[in-house]
Amino acid sequence: MELEGARSRESPEYVRVSLAAAITLGMRPGSFFRGAKLYCLNLLLTYDDGCIGRCAYCGLSRSRVPVSEWVERSFIRVDWPVVSLKEVVERVAEGVCQHVERACVSMVTHRRARRDTLKVVEAVKSAIDEVSALISPTIIDKEWLWSLESAGVDKVGVAVDAATPELFEKLRGRGVGGPHRWEKYWETVEESVEVFGAFNVGIHLIVGLGEMEREAVRVIQTAYDIGALTHLFSFFPEAGSLLESKPQPPIGSYRRVQLARYLINKGLARYEDMGFDQRGRIMDFGVPESVYVKVVESGLPFMTSGCSSKNRENACNRPFSDFTPYQAYLGEIRNYPFKPGKDDVEIIKRQLGDYSDTPVKVWVEEAIDD
Repeated sequence: MELEGARSRESPEYVRVSLAAAITLGMRPGSFFRGAKLYCLNLLLTYDDGCIGRCAYCGLSRSRVPVSEWVERSFIRVDWPVVSLKEVVERVAEGVCQHVERACVSMVTHRRARRDTLKVVEAVKSAIDEVSALISPTIIDKEWLWSLESAGVDKVGVAVDAATPELFEKLRGRGVGGPHRWEKYWETVEESVEVFGAFNVGIHLIVGLGEMEREAVRVIQTAYDIGALTHLFSFFPEAGSLLESKPQPPIGSYRRVQLARYLINKGLARYEDMGFDQRGRIMDFGVPESVYVKVVESGLPFMTSGCSSKNRENACNRPFSDFTPYQAYLGEIRNYPFKPGKDDVEIIKRQLGDYSDTPVKVWVEEAIDD
């Protein structure tokens, strides 16, 4: 069993897998808090020279210090060990993780990623029926999207991450010397909807990069109107990144954006009907009280949002990727990898009404300008 990184071990023969996937595949020891299960294996392309992106918040960014071997870097708070793709496929085929319903192949921005993504997808597709791809718009075009669909992918994600063009430029583009452009990302979202169909496309949105709640909700509505759902993440500072010392968004703010996302993606509300205060915080979700109560009591808006499978809406449930075990103990499970229980919902209801927050625009500007 191969786990440690080495220079000769690159994609497509090798991939990085999330720690949750490594545990689920039996490649690493461990268990999940409260008996959670991983239903989607997350695979990441890997290269000796890594990703050319310089995103200010990313653990894989070239701006991350101190400089280390790319394969040794954590990503989304956890290790991603390098493993043999052949072994992953064999373990799935042997029934090691029969509850897994989907796999997601994530690109990095690298000159070989277009070709290698297709090869990895084809290999994974031999063992798992439902395969997603998290794509890098900077290096692909619409013709390649058709090739991806032909290889067996049924859903794609586009990691827009930032809620406004200004934040995108500052944190992913020219502000950090990075290659990504806001317009190209949204062009790819639209093209992906044309290729894969409405709501088989999702954008990633990270809450806490400096946007107001109003700006986050507005971009969620923009995506929905194009035909894309939003998969929500809470910012978590990566050690060594430009934003390593910056706080997560306040839990109340994150909960409100989670609820707004769910209402919009379910067609129950629209951004235009919601009410915001002078600081852009959500004061009115634009639905009758009865709808608000029913939806919150269900707990569903606060589960991890990602690609669905034939059997479950939250197949890509990424257990515990954006909060610590201590935060979980305190009731701050940012994205529940399982349906929240009654006690969880009571905590969530209190959090929704918590309007104590941090002026995040200030700390993002200070971090990048320093």
